[in-house]
Amino acid sequence: MDFIDALHTSSSGLSAQRLRMNLISANLANISTTRTRQGGPYRRKEPVFAAQSPQTSFKKILASQHADHSPHVKVVRIIEDQSPPIMKYDPNHPDADQNGYVAMPNINLMEEMVNLISATRSYEANITAVKAAKEMALKALEIGR
Repeated sequence: MDFIDALHTSSSGLSAQRLRMNLISANLANISTTRTRQGGPYRRKEPVFAAQSPQTSFKKILASQHADHSPHVKVVRIIEDQSPPIMKYDPNHPDADQNGYVAMPNINLMEEMVNLISATRSYEANITAVKAAKEMALKALEIGR
């Protein structure tokens, strides 16, 4: 892996974790949203990541030297949590049913905060990898002097 491949891999990780943090922020912002365009309460969203599959044959490896096939993270899709909503008794709420229950999003604040810390740590790790690659490239240039 050369300098550009390392940067490409780390930048794809940075983009993936940024998207993950944006989704977590949306989940936290909508923790009390009981009405959406699709109807019903907000559904928690989560990204699904996948790594690029490695090259298997020599021919593919040789061909990949002329194209950008460095390993990277990509977001395959964003899924919505299909768990049932939490039913909360609040007869004065405008979205309450005939029994006085309101369907609230099934979002656990603690779980979202742990996911946010994990995404932040992954983001920081990718930044560290970018800085290390940059420092190695600078040291290599100094050797050439």
